[in-house]
Amino acid sequence: MLWGTVWTVLALATLAGAALLARRLWRSAVALGHELSRAADVATRLADRTAALEEIARARGPVTQPALGQDPEVLAARYGVLLAARRDRRDARRDRHRGTVQASVTRWFG
Repeated sequence: MLWGTVWTVLALATLAGAALLARRLWRSAVALGHELSRAADVATRLADRTAALEEIARARGPVTQPALGQDPEVLAARYGVLLAARRDRRDARRDRHRGTVQASVTRWFG
């Protein structure tokens, strides 16, 4: 009689635990479905935005032309402009990096 009670309690506890586990798994699966749906919406918006930005970049982008047969002085001037722009970008990048390092040092060491 005692063993029957023990086994009955164990079986009921196992069923209750399985029911709780199944409920948690179901809720997790439903939450995953909602997140996947939201992720698909975000991916669609991202693709649309990327296409729009690509169009803007193509409209703004420099027109490349072959340099064969052009005047060397014009090409040298264009090369100088490109070097100056590169130098400006490098200086701006260096300044941003130094600011980031300074902010980190200030944050960590006061």
